[in-house]
Amino acid sequence: MIRILFVCHGNICRSPMAEFLMKSLVQARGLATDFFIASAATSDEEIGNGVYPPVRSLLAKRGISCEQKRAVRLTRADYEKYDYIVGMDEHNRANMLRLFGGDRDKKVSLLLDFTEHPHDVADPWYTRDFLRTEADILAGCQALLAYIESS
Repeated sequence: MIRILFVCHGNICRSPMAEFLMKSLVQARGLATDFFIASAATSDEEIGNGVYPPVRSLLAKRGISCEQKRAVRLTRADYEKYDYIVGMDEHNRANMLRLFGGDRDKKVSLLLDFTEHPHDVADPWYTRDFLRTEADILAGCQALLAYIESS
């Protein structure tokens, strides 16, 4: 079982979008039973809240429901539970490394590091460009899945 945890600041926009897009990708390939995919926040600002409505709407247009998802906080113990801990931006990575006390097993990365054009996934909470974020996250998830399948 390959265990992936997507991480962003609040766990209501980018990381749940990545979680559910990746679940959709592995399901489409018939690999759902080979993966455990989740998401978490580096902050506690949104803990318990559902996925932000514009993200729910974008996922729903793809036939993906995230209605049961509630924001959860990243914990130090998550380092041992997951094979890939994938942040959305450098701020997330810094917070993860601080919480984990480093990255001895090289599990921490940024989502778009797996693409040919690494950069941060912009937070649509601030940019309001949910479509751009969706495109970046989908490209990152496709690239991450290709990386895992080739490893």
